[in-house]
Amino acid sequence: MTSPTLSRREMLAGGAASTLASTAGCVQEGGILGIQAGSDGPTVAILEDRSQDFALTGTAKYRASILAIEEINRDGGILGQEIDVFAPDPQSDNMRYQDLTRHAIYREDVDALWAGYSSATREAIRPLINEHDQLYFYTTQYEGGVCDKTVFPLGATARQQLGAVVPYLIEEYGEKIYTIAADYNFGQLSGDWVKLIAEEHGAEVIGEEYIPLSETQFGSTINNIQSSNADFVMSMLVGQNHSSFYEQRAASGLDIPIGSSTTMAQGYEHLRLDPPALTDMYVGVNYMEELPTDRNQAFVERYYDRWDDAKYLNQEAQNNYFSIYLYKKAVERAGTFDQEIVIEELESGLSVEAPEGDVRLDPETHHMVHKMRVGHADETHEITFDEAQYIEPSFLQDVGCDLTTDPERTQYEPQDVYGGI
Repeated sequence: MTSPTLSRREMLAGGAASTLASTAGCVQEGGILGIQAGSDGPTVAILEDRSQDFALTGTAKYRASILAIEEINRDGGILGQEIDVFAPDPQSDNMRYQDLTRHAIYREDVDALWAGYSSATREAIRPLINEHDQLYFYTTQYEGGVCDKTVFPLGATARQQLGAVVPYLIEEYGEKIYTIAADYNFGQLSGDWVKLIAEEHGAEVIGEEYIPLSETQFGSTINNIQSSNADFVMSMLVGQNHSSFYEQRAASGLDIPIGSSTTMAQGYEHLRLDPPALTDMYVGVNYMEELPTDRNQAFVERYYDRWDDAKYLNQEAQNNYFSIYLYKKAVERAGTFDQEIVIEELESGLSVEAPEGDVRLDPETHHMVHKMRVGHADETHEITFDEAQYIEPSFLQDVGCDLTTDPERTQYEPQDVYGGI
């Protein structure tokens, strides 16, 4: 197999079209709602965006999920039964997500559900999840704070990602930070985390801007950064519009290092944008497809063998993949698909062999202890990584979230623990 980085660039340059064609013996997308006809085994819902705003990340999440399910079915299924799949495209529409979640619960009686990229999607369907005590895996890296009895937010939290990259940049470059972030819940809470982590390490945020998602022109922001005398920028920009910041940064000659919890690992900007737009970009990640381990490279090869038109294997897709294996492990230890009993088994503190490395579920918070790294893009956008470290979901641990004893359904924010920021 050719280098994943090279092949992705070649495909992007050639404008390869994205399709969801299935091969013989693989999970099919039959019927109006995309439900697999077949066995009487467990049914899981995979509601991930394959069109509209979040298709860039959601398509990979869907495909990695299907890869895991196909592998498990070929290996005998779960408890000897093949997995059935309910997998319509939510089309990046939160009202459609609500309708499909109701359908999954009421009509398909799904045993487990994976759904959604954005925090807004998660919060749109969480009341339905709560009402029906539905086992739900949310796999996007996110702002953190969800403490909910039947919800397992398995992506890295802002505290974990920023807790890897901010201290690294303080040590490497200095103590003065300029923050730019998307102007909505995720960006604002991430900005709070930057301030908190900076304070913990003797540094200071000397300027911050929260930028509307529609913004594409960053001249004034670049001027503000240049005149701030900051040692580095923390960027929690998101989406296609915001990616123009990096091109404008390069064109302006702004060469200040940039840290992030969002860039590269989700939207593969290091491949979509021409060098040197991402020069000296550092991102806190639990996963990127460029990780050089043998385990990961075998996973990457399986993924592109299955989806040969894929553009990038992102962080969230890996989270979908390992979480399906985590679910399989919990069911087989429980000896049943009963959701309450499976949740109890998940709360025993299971570990799973993920492409990022061996990772463990924290029983009390339902979050993962992730193997976090700092990924660095050089002037040619080649990626290297620093030494990995395991980072606990310490925010909810500090809150006192213990879902093994208190079945609460809360989303906490940093000020709930650490006071005014």
